Amino acid sequence: MVEDDWRLLANKTGPTRLGFSLILKYFEIEGRFPRYGAEVPRAAVDYVASQVKVAPEAFGDYQWSGRTVEYHRAQIRKALGFREATVSDEDKLATWLAEQVCPVELSEDRLREALVARCRAEQLEPPAPSRIERVVGTARAAFDHRFTTELASRLSGTVTAGLEAFVAEADDSGFLAEYSRAARARQASTSFSENPLNRQSPPGAGQGGHPLRRGRGRPRPSRRHGPGRPVPGGE
Repeated sequence: MVEDDWRLLANKTGPTRLGFSLILKYFEIEGRFPRYGAEVPRAAVDYVASQVKVAPEAFGDYQWSGRTVEYHRAQIRKALGFREATVSDEDKLATWLAEQVCPVELSEDRLREALVARCRAEQLEPPAPSRIERVVGTARAAFDHRFTTELASRLSGTVTAGLEAFVAEADDSGFLAEYSRAARARQASTSFSENPLNRQSPPGAGQGGHPLRRGRGRPRPSRRHGPGRPVPGGE
């Protein structure tokens, strides 16, 4: 806990004091809020509890729904210069994924990681998990459509007819599905130096011994607070 953290704590006491402190530090490191108490490591609970002088067991009484936690999240977003992602933000994120990441990354897990990292860079609280799945799905569909459209536009009518005949025959034998799975497996195991994720700092960089720290810096406050409509179902 640093000086600015203590000012945010103000007159909070008991479970509220400990819960606020933990979701604050979690957000600083992960770039998102924990969805439930079990997401916060036990070692982190004990460490922060000793700093704020509240028994670690009190964290079990922190309420994860309702006006209090929503107010706490709003306080933290404002203090760190973040805002909730809007529908417009989601559309921009899907476009970015389709253009910058999908061409070099097939893994859905890596696409999700790229999305969360992009939100952090844009100082956005990531959408809820269901919304993240929608953004990733939209991005993959857009990339696939663009790729096949551009490829098909370069083929002659004769080649196109031959490929359609081949696909029809391959589908009957099951060869095409098996070949597609094998090709994706090979490509997924390849390391792409141009992947934006591979340009991040290596794990553990800047680690300072704090139980919550994993080499990620604290989000820097910003005065950028663009207007926007909160996403339905967001955290």
